[in-house]
Amino acid sequence: MTESTTRRVKSHTIPTAKRPSESSIVVSRLMNPSDANPLGIVHGGEILKMVDEAGGLAAMRHAGSSVVTVRLDSMTFLEPIYVGDLVIVKAMVNWVGRTSIEVGIRVEAQNPITGERTHTNSAYAVYVALDENGHPKPVPGLIVQTEEEKRRWREAEERQKMRLSQRKKKSASDT
Repeated sequence: MTESTTRRVKSHTIPTAKRPSESSIVVSRLMNPSDANPLGIVHGGEILKMVDEAGGLAAMRHAGSSVVTVRLDSMTFLEPIYVGDLVIVKAMVNWVGRTSIEVGIRVEAQNPITGERTHTNSAYAVYVALDENGHPKPVPGLIVQTEEEKRRWREAEERQKMRLSQRKKKSASDT
């Protein structure tokens, strides 16, 4: 447990803040023929599933509750992943709002024999924490201390502003 303080919200006691390292997670899986196309290249959907799983786990660890995915920012497939590669997905909380959490996710393919790693994808995903009734609930704050954590927070704030701006434009065009 950390030395985080606590606060009371709707009869729940939740930590006021956590460090990114407290909720970071690494998920890895060996890619098999059933994960790939006839050329032996892993399907993008398999990678997206792993990205969402790792991001969701990091968000759950931070929130201390269930979460739902509300957005997965664009993902470019930089390099292919092949059958026999070990896929390593690293996820860490970058930013938190009142009920939402942005998680940064990095995907690497590793040759399990040589240990050589290739960065294949990166993405940002946003999750909303849910209470026991399935309603959005407040999340703990995020303690950013290192220069890297501060940079990630600033960049995530900018992305969140863009997301909100896009949502407002969409709402205006729907009316």
